[in-house]
Amino acid sequence: MQSDNQILVPAEELEKRVLAELTKAGASQASADAATRALMHASMVGVDSHGVRLTEHYCKMMVGGRLNKNPELRVRRTAAGSAMVHGDDGLGHYAAYKAVETGIEIARESGIAGVGIEHSSHLGAAGAYAIAGAEQGFVTFATTNTDAMVALFDGAQRFHGTNPLAFAAPVPNSRPWLLDMATSSIPMNRVLLHRSLEAELPPGVAADAEGRPTSDPHQAEMLLPLGGEEYGYKGAGLAGVATLFSALLTGTTLDPDFIPMYDADNIREPRNMGHFVIVIDPNKFVGAQLFGQAIGSYLASLRGAPVRPGGGTVMAPGDREWAEAERRSLTGVPIDPDTARFLKFSPA
Repeated sequence: MQSDNQILVPAEELEKRVLAELTKAGASQASADAATRALMHASMVGVDSHGVRLTEHYCKMMVGGRLNKNPELRVRRTAAGSAMVHGDDGLGHYAAYKAVETGIEIARESGIAGVGIEHSSHLGAAGAYAIAGAEQGFVTFATTNTDAMVALFDGAQRFHGTNPLAFAAPVPNSRPWLLDMATSSIPMNRVLLHRSLEAELPPGVAADAEGRPTSDPHQAEMLLPLGGEEYGYKGAGLAGVATLFSALLTGTTLDPDFIPMYDADNIREPRNMGHFVIVIDPNKFVGAQLFGQAIGSYLASLRGAPVRPGGGTVMAPGDREWAEAERRSLTGVPIDPDTARFLKFSPA
């Protein structure tokens, strides 16, 4: 979303300042590079809730001690097609990219790899890691569970996290096919963004402390699952899928047991977050060339499908994101007032 309260800044300068602040807070070069890469991905494709606005939070957590500034990642191969990555309580972006790299190595041998991540932290937009695999020619899935902030269907308390599911696939001579979705109607970071912008929320995405839907971001105490008041059982079920992979298979923290991400009273204790990636090598199935031909044909058919009367253009997953990234590279990246202050950008 964009608002009159936001300012536009050049992407290259924004990236430099994000990296500088993370480094200033003590992040190792590898950690800072990984976090900057993931944050800039989100801000470029329009996922502002998980973009550069999180830089200040990560810096506070490193200074406070929750996040290990110089983690030593450890990879433990558990079988022919599986591995675990120990994140050493550092920035989750670093561990997640390492898991994708590990998954690619295994998938080249075994065709498919499942890589769990333990002792990690918030990783930003899960799509950043799905893209990292797809850009290397691999079909990639990435997910994480997070602290409870989403009501169950017809529920009146927080239970699941926003628990994203992200999928990406390589497309010859084009940007990857990308689906990156929260299993809540919106992420909680979007509520915080709306608070910063003093902007109303869309209807049916958040609820107050008693579970009643609200559009006031200052009254929002929990989110509604994807599907809203009528079909939210779908989103609630998908949120459980993320928990199954990220917490149950890795032995990490369940959604209701997390230290809240923004708990100002506890910024020293690590949160032991779990994530999960699956990496698939098309060469070990239909073959990379035939897969490329097939996905190209599929996407051409999809984009050429008839449009309903009054409808817009039919788009494939990722089309909107890549168009937004191109636009922002030309016009600048919008940032909210709090982020502008932290990164020392002057209002226009």
